[in-house]
Order: sequence, then structure tokens, then C-alpha cells
Amino acid sequence: MGSWLASLLSDWKDRFTPYMAWIGELKNPAVLKADAMAGLTVALVLIPQSMAYAQLAGLPPYIGLYAAFLPVMVAAIFGSSRQLGTGPVAVVSLMSAAAMQPYAAQGLPIETIIVYSALLALMIGIFQLSLGLLRMGVLVDFLSHPVVVGFTNAGALIIATSQVPKLFGLNVKADQFDHSYEFWWATLTSLGNTHATTFALGAFALTTLVVLKKYAPRLPGVLITVLITTVLSWVVDYKGMGGSVIGSIPEGLPPFSLPLVEMSLQNFVSLATTAAVIGLIGFVEAISIAKAMASQTRQRLSANQELVGQGLSNITSGVFGGYAVSGSFSRSAVNFASGAMTGFSSVVTGLLVAVTLLFLTPLLYHLPQATLAAVIIMAVVNLIKIAPIKHAWKVEPHDGVVAVVTFFATLAFAPHLDKGILLGVVLSLGLFLYRTMSPALVEVARDADGTMRDAAAHGLKTSDSIAVYRFDGDLYFANTGYLEGKLLNNVSQKPNLKVLILDMESIDQVDSTGEEMLEKLADRLKFAGIEFYIARTKLRVYEAFQRSGLAKHIGEERFFRERKYAINYAKEQFGDAIDIEPFKHYMPA
Repeated sequence: MGSWLASLLSDWKDRFTPYMAWIGELKNPAVLKADAMAGLTVALVLIPQSMAYAQLAGLPPYIGLYAAFLPVMVAAIFGSSRQLGTGPVAVVSLMSAAAMQPYAAQGLPIETIIVYSALLALMIGIFQLSLGLLRMGVLVDFLSHPVVVGFTNAGALIIATSQVPKLFGLNVKADQFDHSYEFWWATLTSLGNTHATTFALGAFALTTLVVLKKYAPRLPGVLITVLITTVLSWVVDYKGMGGSVIGSIPEGLPPFSLPLVEMSLQNFVSLATTAAVIGLIGFVEAISIAKAMASQTRQRLSANQELVGQGLSNITSGVFGGYAVSGSFSRSAVNFASGAMTGFSSVVTGLLVAVTLLFLTPLLYHLPQATLAAVIIMAVVNLIKIAPIKHAWKVEPHDGVVAVVTFFATLAFAPHLDKGILLGVVLSLGLFLYRTMSPALVEVARDADGTMRDAAAHGLKTSDSIAVYRFDGDLYFANTGYLEGKLLNNVSQKPNLKVLILDMESIDQVDSTGEEMLEKLADRLKFAGIEFYIARTKLRVYEAFQRSGLAKHIGEERFFRERKYAINYAKEQFGDAIDIEPFKHYMPA
């Protein structure tokens, strides 16, 4: 017990000092310069994006800047990826907004919603940190790729359409409706009230972003678009013409403040459940990006360490006035392409956001809301990808079904996005159980090339007195009945059967239900006068049989390392009473 505790404490110590692996590299001027330039480049993208995503989350723009300050640095210092850019992201912002909708619908003031959002970030952080410290990063595997693909496509579509009213200058807000389809219909029927100046400026911003991305991808297109439209807004008095602008942003750094707020136990449990879902989705997004970059840099990546980094980042955001954050596809790509060598690049990014908060916020007063809407639309369009769904369908149709159902369920349940995800998870697990309930059970015989093959598929002769069956899959509660039924049906078709050999090479684990079924099967075969042998059992499975007493019940002499040994033993026991012609090339010379 003492050694286990010492090992756990040592592991926890390592979890909080990953930066020691790269901090010494900053002594190299080339590394320091590369990180500084990459940090500057990412900051030019992050500052306008963070304000846009905060509004997507239903929060004032400056909350996005708060979430882009310390959390960015904390994630880099305590995470395992050197290039992952953390901060406000589109999907997590949308989910945060969805979590806040019930409270906004109650008419709570924006100040209370800000505190609730910070509390949500704190909960997410505690959840992720706990998973990391307890080495439970494998839990994210329950979110299969088809679920994530279906959800991401639906989320991107919801995000893009949520910005349409801001582009057209419409007085329609998503949080006014219980379902997204009601919001879409209200937007469509309100297009006749389009504010011409807002639409012109929004269309100009969107066009500028598209053109710069296509013809000048190396330039900071978002920053350039923000500068141009902000100057235009100021010159033509866009606000005086009825246009909507960012307005005043508080100067100074965010203060430390615990997000304490009174709420019922029901609301607390609901928020905690949502935090777990967002925590998993956000981490899947972050670790996917980190893995993609690590495959190119060949740097060590730890899912549990990344959970610690993302968890501490969200906790920091929660106690310093921000909201939920995660790894960003676009900013991580910018960071990587800009030559970032260590996590110090993100420290530089965070410091530049701090400079903006201290000195540059007055310059953002005239930034049009339509521009931020264009920034969001441009950012999430790249998340809409049909090819992965088609690919999943080709590999396994069930995966394609999961992706499509998750997509439509997310749209149907929006803004309650967690329901779409949970439905996708349940469906993927259900289809997995369905597939594994009836794995292949085939009778094998010796082929001319010397291998043992599926006799029925290759037209091979089998024996009426001895049969070898191969079971391809784990043996657990969902498929034990299938295996037992198939074997007994096959036995009934061989009235002269003397020996049945079960090849268990493909079985990695057997649960108690499977073990009990094998015991009953052995008894039934013995009653029918048929010998039951088991071949090629994995060591861990055989040890489980020894612990349970099954090995002794069947007879340890009836377990064989190879099928040929089982056939040899049967020949010794029965002599000419069994026909081993289909296995004769299997016999040693």
C-alpha cells in the first residue's frame, strides 16, 4: 500500500512539472526567437477570435480576452504538447452557450450568466484534471470517431447559422427559442428587415476573409479584416447609422474571483453533467490536434498529461473571469506553421493578450458585430466535412449510421447538444454489442497450402468423428448463448462425432458468463459421449480457468497449446474410431 501511494505521489509530481522537458531549450537564441515569432502570430489571430467566440457563448467580448490570457499559458506549461494552442474555440463556446440558455431564459442578468459560465469552466477543469491525475484518459475512447464527426458537423452548422442575424442586422437571438429550428424559421422570416449597412459591412468582412485565405494565406487575415472594418466603422459612424459595435471593453487584467453563486441541487447536478460532456468533447478536440502535430514532430505525447494541462487551464479560466476553453485547430496550425518549438510560444501569446487588455481595448470600441460574425462563420466552415462520414460508412456501415444519426440528433435537440452526443454514444455502443453478439464460428480443415482454413468457405472436406471449430471474438455475456447454440447445432449434424476441439486463439478474455457456459457445454458433450478439448488458449484466459476451477473440471490434460497436439491426443485415445483424413498433413512425419 505504501509503495503504491509513493508511486502515485511521484506520478502526480511529474504531472505538474512537464515544462521541465523544454524550458532548458530556451537558452538557445534560435528557439527563443522562433517561439516569440510564433506566439506573436497566434496572438494576432487569437485576440479577435476570442472576442467572437465569447459572443458565440452568449458573453461579452472581453470575457473571451480573459479566457485567452492565463488559460493559454497554463495549458502550454502543464500540457504535454508543445504546439497545441488552447483558448476559446467554436464548438465548446456553442456548448457553453447551450448550457447557459436555461438560465438566460429565466431572465437572469448578464453578470449572473458570466458567473455561471465561469463556474462551468471550473467544473470542466476539475473533471479533466481528475481524469488526468487518476490516469483515466481512456474514458475519451467512449466518444468514437463517428460520434465526434457527426457532432462536429452539426455543431459547425448550428454555429454558422447562429451568426446569420448579426450579418443581416436582424433582431433575432438564438437564446430566445427552445429549439434551433424555431430560431432558423424566425431568422428566415425576418430577412425582409435586413439592415442594409450591416449586411454590406458583414458581406465585405466575409469576402475579405475568403480572399485573404485563398490568395494570401500567410497573412493574418482575421487581424487585417478586423482592422479594416473597425476603421470603416469609425469613419462612417457605423454605430450612428444603426449598426452594432463591440462598444466599451473594461481595461485591465481579470481579477481572481471564485465563481460563487446560489443554485439548487438540481441545477448544480445538471451543470456538472454538462461539464463532464463538454470536458470530454473539448479534450477529444484538443488531443486530436495534439496527436496530429506530434506525428510530425515525433515528440512524446501523453493523453493523461494533456488532461492535466487542459484541466488546469479551465480551472484558471474559471477563477479569472473567463469561460470554457480547449485546443484550437486553426490556432494550433498557425502556431505549428510559424515554427513554434516549445510551449513558450503560448506564453508569449498570453502576454500579448495581457498587453491588449491593459492598453489597447479602447481601439476595439468601433469593431462591428458583423465582423465578428464573419470571423466565426469563416472559422467553422472548415469543420463541416462530409468525406469522413462517407469514409466511415465504407469501412463499417454501422459507423456511418452512428455519424449520420448523431448529426441529425444534434440538430434536432439543439440547443441541448449533450443529448445528441449521448444518443450517438449509446448507439455506437449498442451497435458494437450487436456486432460482437454473433462473431464468426467456423469449422476448419487443412488446405492444400498447409494452412487451416474455413472448411465451408474453401470447400474443404471435414471429418464426421472429429471437428475443430474456431471462434473469432471475445467470449462474454452477449455472445455466450450464440456460441453454445452454434456448437450444439453443429454437433447435432454429426451423429458420429467423438471429439470436439474448440480453438480459442482469437479469444482475449472470457467473463464469468462465458466461463459458466463452457462448463455446461463440457458437461453436455460428456453426457452425449463426446470428448471436449480446448486448444491455443491465451495464458491470461487459461489462468482465469485455473482460478475458477474450469480447467480442473474439464481436465487440464484436455487443454493443448496447438491444435495438432489435440488431434494427436484424440488419435491416441480413439485410434481408428476417428477419421483424421482432413488433418493428415497436420500430423508430424
